[in-house]
Amino acid sequence: MHPSLKPANPHFSSGPCAKRPGYDVNDLDLSVLGRSHRATVGKDALKKTCLDSARILGLPQGYRVAVVPASDTGAMEMALWSMLGQRPVDVLYWESFGQGWATDITQQLQLENTRVFSADYGQLPDLTAVNCDNDVVFTWNGTTSGAKVPNGDWIDANRQGLTFCDATSAVFAQNIDWEKLDVITYSWQKVLGGEGGHGMLILSPRAVERLESYVPPRSLPKIFRMTQAGKLIEGLFTGATINTPSMLCVVDYLDALHWVESIGGVPATIAIANKNLATIEAFVAQHDWIAFLVQDSKIRSNSSVCLTLDLTPEQVNTLAQLLEAHQVAYDIGSYRDAPAGLRIWCGATVENHNLEALMPWIEWAYHSIKKQIR
Repeated sequence: MHPSLKPANPHFSSGPCAKRPGYDVNDLDLSVLGRSHRATVGKDALKKTCLDSARILGLPQGYRVAVVPASDTGAMEMALWSMLGQRPVDVLYWESFGQGWATDITQQLQLENTRVFSADYGQLPDLTAVNCDNDVVFTWNGTTSGAKVPNGDWIDANRQGLTFCDATSAVFAQNIDWEKLDVITYSWQKVLGGEGGHGMLILSPRAVERLESYVPPRSLPKIFRMTQAGKLIEGLFTGATINTPSMLCVVDYLDALHWVESIGGVPATIAIANKNLATIEAFVAQHDWIAFLVQDSKIRSNSSVCLTLDLTPEQVNTLAQLLEAHQVAYDIGSYRDAPAGLRIWCGATVENHNLEALMPWIEWAYHSIKKQIR
């Protein structure tokens, strides 16, 4: 018999992620809809988005935040194409999204003076081999592998190069050493359960200096341009977006930020993700047929938790379909490029009691499939 208790919310997708507890679209402030994003009401909402993000995240003084097109990918592409080339580049990857940045740098930008450090899914490359006098490009948390950097200690505080960090599944879930980072990108649809299509770009004063002092030897599309006449376009960081954003998505994100503050800020969202991970860790410790893809707990993600099972890839897929058919877990199959397994989102919008309810269902589904095999 399958378990009687189901998760009240079966949304465990790693992106877009579950909406915050108690979310109701009818509670959003829709006064900006139907208005120009260039009007005062639109600019005010976008400016609030930038300033509140900086304040709630606790960014260092002088760091700027902008809303940009095309999600986290767009934010990273803007930075890479606009700023790389002045120095040699060290790029690190241990999963598919990080590998995408390495491909862009070596094959699209064709930067010859580039060193690539890679590792298999579930592991990290040698962080001590990185030269921080070069520009460094990496993901803080590998969404498709469940492996994260343990901290920012490996980044030289007196570095000469810039650090470019894709932090989309780490922001609001993990402690990030902002002082060690110069370019940070993330998207709304991860830890805060926001809507897709918009990216957040954070620049340190050192990154701004690079933009104003270095002209890359390549043409830049309009949506990548952050300077005019050699000076940063400050309006980008005060609500004057490059292209037209969805104001419905903007107010949805503002709602999520308000929720973060209401529960105690970033320390609270990190604590939720940690507790969620601990629930899965306790379950895995009790069963020998399931394991973490990331065996080293120091580099194990508390947001995108990746698991392997004593099943064939086809059987794992059947298990995920079985859970979805019973409406207890949606979209938890591993990423298409990753080893076969489950990927369960444990970010702050996932309530722990739902994870606790899910664990017996995974056990039931596993044994159901094993029984069919016998």
